[in-house]
Amino acid sequence: MSIVLDIALVVVALTLLPASYRMFTGPNDSDRAVSADLVFFGFIGVVALLGLRMDTDIVLDVVLVATVVGFLATLSIARLVTRGYR
Repeated sequence: MSIVLDIALVVVALTLLPASYRMFTGPNDSDRAVSADLVFFGFIGVVALLGLRMDTDIVLDVVLVATVVGFLATLSIARLVTRGYR
């Protein structure tokens, strides 16, 4: 099981690299917003996998709270990018 977690951790961490690049060099604001969300939720995935690897229970609570906060941030960024139009 530990090998599977290690492989998953490496895969998720490697997906953060091109997303981070896109976040800093995106051609417009919507590309930057989407890649920032991808980086945030990828980081949450890394934290969740590390919590599974270390077998701690508190990480689940932290991941759930961070996911809700990230979802609310996604909604507000989408509202800003669309300039308030629905």
